[in-house]
Amino acid sequence: MTVTTVHAPAPTRSGFSAGEYVTCLTGIVWREGLRFLHQRERFVSALVRPLVWLFIFAAGFRQVLGISIIPPYETYILYEVYIAPGLMAMIQLFNGMQSSLSMVYDREMGNMRTLLVSPLPRGYLLFCKLLAGTAVSVLQVYAFLAIAWFWDITPPPMGYLTVLPALILSGLMLGALGMLISSGIKQLENFAGVMNFVIFPMFFASSALYPLWRVEEGSPWLAYLCEANPFTHAVELIRFALYGKMNWVSLAVVAGCTTVFMIGAIIAYDPSRGLVRRGPGGEA
Repeated sequence: MTVTTVHAPAPTRSGFSAGEYVTCLTGIVWREGLRFLHQRERFVSALVRPLVWLFIFAAGFRQVLGISIIPPYETYILYEVYIAPGLMAMIQLFNGMQSSLSMVYDREMGNMRTLLVSPLPRGYLLFCKLLAGTAVSVLQVYAFLAIAWFWDITPPPMGYLTVLPALILSGLMLGALGMLISSGIKQLENFAGVMNFVIFPMFFASSALYPLWRVEEGSPWLAYLCEANPFTHAVELIRFALYGKMNWVSLAVVAGCTTVFMIGAIIAYDPSRGLVRRGPGGEA
């Protein structure tokens, strides 16, 4: 009599462990950090733009644009003190777009091409990439603050700590916006034109360089446009946090836009329904 042994099927794996998610996050953040360290010109260029505004334009506009007592300031301030938070947000805006540029390259021929077809949730991979880019932008902002300190841009000592959550949230919002834009770009050559249509209108139509009450004096409709600009609220969130205060309206707007942009990027990078379609070989 022959006894047939029936082996039970091996249990299937239903998901990833917390350690594997952490390993993925660490790997993406570490790679972005190494890329940042190896591309020193990226660090220098990120500081050149705001420092030009701070050292040259601010010196010329100091006598023309006097800043009255407006929240969160409790006294009259110099023009370069006013524009410092806007220049901090400017660093994060450009960094978010540069990270999106690298996303376009990585999606076509870099490591993200492999990661996006891995079993890991695509939304989690995009969030890891977004978090890595935000970490780099925060480091760049603190480097700018260290240089600005020699130019008498000296917020309260606690401001360097209280501004950190605002920098993280604004960096996530601007990075998610860049990621959403990059989802519809197939060629690197097209990205420069898109950046010009996004970066400069967002930066100049905001409170980064001048208070909104001054804009309203010259053009009320432009002031409404500036108030509707998410970048304005990112600037104001950083401005208030730098002086240990909270702008609740800006916090709500930045948090809401971060959520919307991130959800939009996840949908757009989904090959079954987004802007990134599957190719002939079934790859995203």
